[in-house]
Amino acid sequence: MADVAEHDLVVVGGGPGGYAAAFLAADKGMPVTLVDEADRLGGTCLRVGCIPSKALLHTAKLITDARDASLFGVQFGEPKIDVDRVRGHWLKVVSTLSGGLATLAKKRNVKTIKARARFVDGQTLELSDGSRHRFKHCILATGSVPARPGPLKLDSPRVMTSTEALQLEGVPGSLLVIGGGYIGLELGYVYAALGCPVTVVEMTPGLLPGADRDLVRPLHDRLNGLFKRILLNTQVTKLEEAGKGIRVYLEGPEVEEAAPVFERVLVAVGRRPNSQDLGLEKTRVQIDGKGFVQVDERRHTAEERIFAIGDIAGEPMLAHKAMYEGKVAVEAILGEPAVMDNRAVPAVVFTDPEIAWAGLTETEAKQAGREVEVARFPWAASGRAQTLGRPEGLTKLLVDPQTEQVLGIGIVGVDAGEMIGEAMLAVEMGASARDLSLTMHAHPTLSETILSAAEVLHGTATDLYRPKRKS
Repeated sequence: MADVAEHDLVVVGGGPGGYAAAFLAADKGMPVTLVDEADRLGGTCLRVGCIPSKALLHTAKLITDARDASLFGVQFGEPKIDVDRVRGHWLKVVSTLSGGLATLAKKRNVKTIKARARFVDGQTLELSDGSRHRFKHCILATGSVPARPGPLKLDSPRVMTSTEALQLEGVPGSLLVIGGGYIGLELGYVYAALGCPVTVVEMTPGLLPGADRDLVRPLHDRLNGLFKRILLNTQVTKLEEAGKGIRVYLEGPEVEEAAPVFERVLVAVGRRPNSQDLGLEKTRVQIDGKGFVQVDERRHTAEERIFAIGDIAGEPMLAHKAMYEGKVAVEAILGEPAVMDNRAVPAVVFTDPEIAWAGLTETEAKQAGREVEVARFPWAASGRAQTLGRPEGLTKLLVDPQTEQVLGIGIVGVDAGEMIGEAMLAVEMGASARDLSLTMHAHPTLSETILSAAEVLHGTATDLYRPKRKS
């Protein structure tokens, strides 16, 4: 048998959770080895996910902002789209950031190995190069991949997942987006802004299932003017090749054409964890029916030496949640009092307008039968929103009726994602609505609407006459 290398900590997966864990462990003095199949660190988020999509979304917003400029008396001509340069921008961003990660790993003496890893047992990995590695501790951070349910499986270059859609090989003559979640809407917005007629189908009664309807409504209204069509309560039952397109069989009350043909189809119906083909069956690690590795509040699996973080360890599948979990796992390995005791995980949908929320949502409160008090401040009353010509936004607070503790904050509007940090701090610190209303905000700003929403709760909003209801 070949020699077995010994390691204090092996991190499997070089995405946001994996490299955050590896870097923190190294900063705390641990020898760290990071194993990843890719040529560079960053995972799906950096290579074919969060970062490329946000670069493309910025390009899309430039286009739509230029079109909206006529409202301010400024007229631009039709944009000339150089697809290669559009793609080149995000490739350059990815290259810059991945190069930075490589430098940071080197400076921290994190050893990186390009290989695929499989468990031989609960303390040994075998890599695709045939080498074996025994570890004292292992952090599993292998992420997720786009889901492709049975009816949506068609081996055709015209049927894309988010990975292929980001490559932006060209602007198709028509695009069907299957799935009205954040991935489908973000990429649909990009392609529509570039001039492609986009149709979105969603099997539930509304876009962004699970998000509060009052936050989704302004986005839906704006996308109605940008997309060719949005079909709700609609299912795709079959995909098949049809010459230079894909024939899509649709079922639903809003369907007018049962089998239209689209030049391209984007399947965006969610993601599934990368827990298969890892040899986990040779360990005591437990996997649930959805493929998620089961972990406790310290990200510890049922196997003594193995921890799991990020997408593979459960929803929500978000990069910042993975990074947070990675740090918890490292601190737990070192015997520090670390647990996942956060009150909220922020979520942002980077469409235009953006939607962001932190903490308890109104939808969750209703489902749980939990009593909350809700205060809404419409951006039509915001001076800053009016100057931007974007008064469709909304900021709302959910508070405990007895203590006024902030349980959740939801925002829809321009740059909502940049505002959610204050919301997270309020939720995590257990702030009250009074704390927010007494915190001076700069005027005129969009973040000021958080203060204003708190004032609405007390019936004292300067820019909105809405007396507090008598109990």
